[in-house]
Amino acid sequence: MKHSLLFLFLYFPLSSFHGADRKVTIIHKQGQFDCHTFRIPAMVTTNKGTLLAVYDMRYRSRRDLQGHIDIGLSRSTDGGETWARPVPIMDMKKFGGLPEDQNGCSDPNILIDRKTGEIFVSAVWTHGKPDTHQWRGKGSEPGHSIHQSSQFMMVRSTDDGVTWGEPENWTRRLKDPPWYLFAPAPGNGITLKDGTLVMPTQGRDAAGLPFSNFIWSMDHGKSWTLSSPARKNTTECAVVELNDGSLLLNMRDNRNRSDKSKTNGRAVSVTRDMGKTWTVHSSDHGTLPEPVCMASLIAHDLRDGRRVLFFSNPNSKHRREKMTVRISLDQGKTWPQSILLDPKGGAYSSLTMVDDQTLGILYESSVADMVFQKIKLSEFGL
Repeated sequence: MKHSLLFLFLYFPLSSFHGADRKVTIIHKQGQFDCHTFRIPAMVTTNKGTLLAVYDMRYRSRRDLQGHIDIGLSRSTDGGETWARPVPIMDMKKFGGLPEDQNGCSDPNILIDRKTGEIFVSAVWTHGKPDTHQWRGKGSEPGHSIHQSSQFMMVRSTDDGVTWGEPENWTRRLKDPPWYLFAPAPGNGITLKDGTLVMPTQGRDAAGLPFSNFIWSMDHGKSWTLSSPARKNTTECAVVELNDGSLLLNMRDNRNRSDKSKTNGRAVSVTRDMGKTWTVHSSDHGTLPEPVCMASLIAHDLRDGRRVLFFSNPNSKHRREKMTVRISLDQGKTWPQSILLDPKGGAYSSLTMVDDQTLGILYESSVADMVFQKIKLSEFGL
């Protein structure tokens, strides 16, 4: 079955946002479209210039899995000025005779193969296990069975995100059976300069402890290889390719729950051999503060040949507030410039280049579940 997204119409209001001059497009306010809450944004710009935004559609409450949650999509063909009505693209329905609130899907990651244009959206699916959470206890367990473990799911599109195939279960292909959990990391994957696909991932090892890593494919997604964990006691992560071809992984770190000192900050590691071995990056801990939250990281090549990194997260050690975008021109070593978007709010976010002079961000805000904004690179002096 294919999901059609051919109907487009304008319905998102534009408004000022706590005194900011730039426009804000509200993607979802609580309760719209018969859905209680949108959470966990991920966004990319396709080869045709279309913006694709995916997220959790949490129908009954804001809570995480387990619950009635689908992966939804909004699509924009005019640079984010108007968006299509939200449509579920990963919905496990009443699978296995259990109700929809025991077949939730969550935490989407979106990846575009820049060589072929194929789009991959992955997410984690939990079957049964009411009143559990995949990151705690037996919410997800060792093994591959849907009755034991949360599942690594994928949907794909070959027509610029207009239609999508049925969900594919990749758990047996990817998960080491002793692990408690293996799942996509919410956000976006990347295509390297040589065409290799890289998708950030996360899991719980055989002792139930969290880790961050990635998977990669050199044959356009037909087969995938897992990297070794970059760090333990970390989870949601984002990846970029640096100038020398090495990969930098920027990670949410559970240690920051208690560490509010000068060493609070994102965990950052680098690999030069596709994740076989890792070294700690100079910006590790103390450079990018966090209250323990997902963050977004992308790279962009400027017209003058420099590669700039963009990073977004709630810039606070204590709570999810002060949604901020930063830039680095030295491979992520320093982040001297920033723009504060939302002083009162901000949690999960996703960055993309709308065009080569405009950055786009989709994030959970203080005024709505999810908003979209554009930032001209000239605001950073680029």
